[in-house]
Amino acid sequence: MTPPSGPMHHAALFKTGHAGLDADLLHNLPPVNGREDEGSEDVGLEEEDTPAGRSRLRAIFISDLHIGTPGFQAEALLDFLKHHPSDMLYLVGDIVDGWQLRRRWFWPQSHNDVVQKLLRRARKGCRVIYVPGNHDEFARHFVGHAFGGVEVVHDTAHTTATGLKLWVVHGDHFDGVIQCAKWLAYVGDWLYEFTLRLNRHLNSFRARIGLEYWSLSAYLKLKVNRHLNSFRARIGLEYWSLSAYLKLKVKKAVNFISDFEVAVAHEAQRRGFDGVVCGHIHHAEIRQVNGILYCNDGDWVESRTALVEHADGRLEIVHWGAQAVVVNRAPSAQAVVA
Repeated sequence: MTPPSGPMHHAALFKTGHAGLDADLLHNLPPVNGREDEGSEDVGLEEEDTPAGRSRLRAIFISDLHIGTPGFQAEALLDFLKHHPSDMLYLVGDIVDGWQLRRRWFWPQSHNDVVQKLLRRARKGCRVIYVPGNHDEFARHFVGHAFGGVEVVHDTAHTTATGLKLWVVHGDHFDGVIQCAKWLAYVGDWLYEFTLRLNRHLNSFRARIGLEYWSLSAYLKLKVNRHLNSFRARIGLEYWSLSAYLKLKVKKAVNFISDFEVAVAHEAQRRGFDGVVCGHIHHAEIRQVNGILYCNDGDWVESRTALVEHADGRLEIVHWGAQAVVVNRAPSAQAVVA
């Protein structure tokens, strides 16, 4: 793996949206000197040896942790990292959620434990490379620096054991909403977080009183459709299907994902790479896009997925639940060496 070279840094592509730093946010972030806070719980963070029965990975790619939000599944990520030592660890953007932290400070001990875990990985010889995204765009002001051994870069290149050259980038620059209507992205982010929080609290209460999991979205779909069409009938309008509308929205969302994948893959090809590793859209995937290997490592809010490279160069998407489940793997391929 070689550090990013000059041609990879396109100023226009990686221009941040802020003229200055958010001083309050940076002041509240925990120190990055690798020292633990007093009273930190022992969560087995010091162990970096390869667990029995597991082989050491060559590289791990994770993104969209959203540290600083209630949705971040910190314990699951700590457990995953504990069981998966690696030579390299790529943090592919949206690691800390600056958008949410500016609205409401949320930083429990488990989130601090994750930060300390990442710093320990770097301290114990793992190369940790941080590629900021849009939710942690404040970190783009520190490109070229290292904090506690963690290198901060706009983007970087990773060469697999089989010789495949992969472009590593968060991907928000290929999202038209982020680039052209950032206010809409902020609104969408707020609604997404609100829905997750409401559903989480509701089902936590139901679990306490012995009721099974209940889908708020399914309930709202039924109720909204019934009341909306009752109202439309009273004012003389015809029946309107919410489910059909949502299907259309889902189709548009699928098209957005497809367009995003094509755009990222096209840029990777233009830059001379064999493939790309990105995050941003919370949709883990490995597939060929117009001859380019497209890899998205997913997120740690809902899917709990990571992209891993084995010692022999195999690339896999791993879902971390009660046990590791490989949900997708790259086809066996060798890079053409000129």
